[in-house]
Amino acid sequence: MRSSPVKYVILIEAGGPMVARLFDANRVHITDLDAASQDVVLMTEGLASEHAGNQAEWALALSGHNDGERAAAQLYTLPV
Repeated sequence: MRSSPVKYVILIEAGGPMVARLFDANRVHITDLDAASQDVVLMTEGLASEHAGNQAEWALALSGHNDGERAAAQLYTLPV
């Protein structure tokens, strides 16, 4: 089964280390990567981030994170 393309990359602390959580356009979780990986750097290069982790549309997708982690999260929207 083929997954949807990645639309959103969220860099967020996960109890210590930063992870990159990848989501499709419907905010369905696809996978997590080490936030320092070259893949994440290439995906987000030239894009501006926003702090949107506390927005209502991300509540379910980021429900495993505390309020502080969500507030500090960096959201990148990929041009898919």
